[in-house]
Amino acid sequence: MPYLSETDYRSPFYLFNGHLQTIIPSLVRRVKGVTYSRERIATPDDDFLDLDWSFADEAVGPQPRLAVISHGLEGDSKRPYVTGMARMLNANGYDVLAWNYRSCSGEINRQRRFYHIGATDDMHTVVQHVLRTRPYRYVVMLGFSAGGNMTLKYLGEQGRALTPEIKRAVVFSVPLDVVTSSVKISEPQNFIYERRFLRSLRRKIVLKAQRMPGQLDLAPLRRIRRLYEFDDHYTAPLHGFHDASDYYRRNSSKYFLSGITVPTLIVNAANDPFLSPECFDQTLVQDLPHVWLQVTQAGGHCGFVYESLQNAFWSENRALAFLSES
Repeated sequence: MPYLSETDYRSPFYLFNGHLQTIIPSLVRRVKGVTYSRERIATPDDDFLDLDWSFADEAVGPQPRLAVISHGLEGDSKRPYVTGMARMLNANGYDVLAWNYRSCSGEINRQRRFYHIGATDDMHTVVQHVLRTRPYRYVVMLGFSAGGNMTLKYLGEQGRALTPEIKRAVVFSVPLDVVTSSVKISEPQNFIYERRFLRSLRRKIVLKAQRMPGQLDLAPLRRIRRLYEFDDHYTAPLHGFHDASDYYRRNSSKYFLSGITVPTLIVNAANDPFLSPECFDQTLVQDLPHVWLQVTQAGGHCGFVYESLQNAFWSENRALAFLSES
């Protein structure tokens, strides 16, 4: 499908670069009107996942559809980009399930493994649980950043075996090429993001080591200064990958796009501080019948502020428009 470079999106004048468009919405935005109801489910390996539900107003319709939202690296269901999307979808007849990855719901998980950027086994557990226990017949998938990568990988892996209840998908700020994006995040101008991710990840490794004496070596943690190093020492081996390079290569969603069988929109901003040029490559979708890649000039990473920080973002309106197409 087409590579879409034309867009009606323009960032507000006071957010004049990709860093401001990334940081300010994350720190300042407050989304009102979303109340979650939490459900904990078991995984096949005796761990747990926490799912946060936000239901559409009954006045919208008697049989609401479901939107499954996946958050970004070290995020959770309460991040403004998730709650803003949930509010928009609730107002338009969708129940929302915003799921938290292992260790991301406020409680460390039970197993040695955490989550990773391509952990589609947990996503499949969530989808199957919903379809087994709830009467939804129309499901859409949305994802941001790492969650967008996971969503695309899941859809591509499932291919024609994808459950027929899943009808469409929209993802934003996706590192389609994780290998080169891992280099991008470690560039000097991005030190503030990398440091924040590492601080959070280090805390989790320490906490897990305290709960599982002798099972995790903390010695490398003191030397780690890059996300690549963390993934090389911890993420990759904990999840069965040879090293960080192997982990990144095997989980880059660009390799799974050709398997996608439902209409899917990818939206990336050209000034996203996290994404490498390979994440805007139009050749990735030019021969695919079900996948669109739209590149905006502005938006930062999971930003896309439209008029104000408190009103609906452009990304929320864009997602709703695509999901509403027949």
